[in-house]
Amino acid sequence: MTEQNRGVLSGYRVLDCSIAMAGPFAAQRLGDLGADVVKVEPVTGEWQRHNPAGGAVGNEINVSFLSLNRNKRSVAIDLKAQDGKAVLRELVASADVFLQNYRPGVAARLGVDYESLKAINPKIIYVSISGYGEDGPYRNRPGQDLLLQAMSGAMRSSGRNGEPPVAAGQYLVDAITASTAFEAVLAALLHRERTGEGQLVTVNMLDSITTLQMQELSVFTVGGVPQVRSAEPHAHVYIRSPYGTFKTADGFIAMAMPVLKDLGRIIGEPSFADLDGEDAGWNQRDELFAKTAAQLVKQTTAHWMHEFTEGGIWAAPVYGYADLVADPQIAHNGTFVEYDHPTEGHVKVPGFPYKFSKTPPQIYRGAPLTGQHTREILGEVGFDAEQIERLVASGAIAASTLIEGDVEVAATAAEEPEAATPAVLTVAEAAG
Repeated sequence: MTEQNRGVLSGYRVLDCSIAMAGPFAAQRLGDLGADVVKVEPVTGEWQRHNPAGGAVGNEINVSFLSLNRNKRSVAIDLKAQDGKAVLRELVASADVFLQNYRPGVAARLGVDYESLKAINPKIIYVSISGYGEDGPYRNRPGQDLLLQAMSGAMRSSGRNGEPPVAAGQYLVDAITASTAFEAVLAALLHRERTGEGQLVTVNMLDSITTLQMQELSVFTVGGVPQVRSAEPHAHVYIRSPYGTFKTADGFIAMAMPVLKDLGRIIGEPSFADLDGEDAGWNQRDELFAKTAAQLVKQTTAHWMHEFTEGGIWAAPVYGYADLVADPQIAHNGTFVEYDHPTEGHVKVPGFPYKFSKTPPQIYRGAPLTGQHTREILGEVGFDAEQIERLVASGAIAASTLIEGDVEVAATAAEEPEAATPAVLTVAEAAG
């Protein structure tokens, strides 16, 4: 497969100097659309290689790293070594996008801040992801997903009043920050196509999760409606009852904004017949929730799904991951992709959130080993073999000997230290 037919972003080169989730996920999205994403990582490997979520360690590559670094090549460089910095500068000269999520101040110490790289390549689009912003009172706080969820206000928009707030069961802030950075890169590339100008783009996790709540926060700031949780586990403070998840005879079901009269008829609760949905939905939230819960527990999820579908009530079963993966709509959409990775074997992972009729995203390369493509990438920017081997010998770069070169992966949709030790950037130096 040639670079030209890999997707809509073919021909653009992205230097991904980020770690953990938000930055790597954003860069992976760019790679899925065909960009040549070069993962610049320490010679001992990026932090995420050594910290697997769920203890899923894999063979040579853990599942966390595997999931966030497909469609990338790896070049391993010690950015605290002068020779390593020189190598990076050569890469910057041929790049379109530089993405990092170091803690504020780290990029400048390493000499990879925007002004330094702009002097090498004025057209570079430089993306800096931080936890709370490039400056300000929280500048040096650790930008970690749970901490940002806590500060976002979202935890107090669901659940029971008086009980501890509950976090989302996903790395929600990391994911939305990744999407925000991805959008920002596309917009900056479009601007450069029109004007020839590169620029600095900054994204932070606090603003990303705050602006995601556009409607909720506007209800609070403009509408003046207080954020008050109910005694019953209502799913959102700004939506009328009954709204949330309910236990059934064999599982759980979610229900949203039913017409009370229709709901009462279907579940056998006659007291709903004469209620005004808007008035009672706000002023009798706990009573409506409790009465609904008392009826739904009497029958199975399948029973209620049938009745609600027939009766025009919005509802959905509450899935676990096993249910999601087996769902027929997921299969129809080709949401998951399967491919053979050279060290991890056959894998099945989420695919792409977008479709293009002319330039569809695809997997052409699995997550790389540390420095798997170092020799290849440096050769492309002008280093000869002797120079590369000297740099390997000095420790300024690392090159994998297990697998060299470009490992093409055919994918199908589910249906269709010290001076003697190379320095490593730790998670404490990253945004999150």
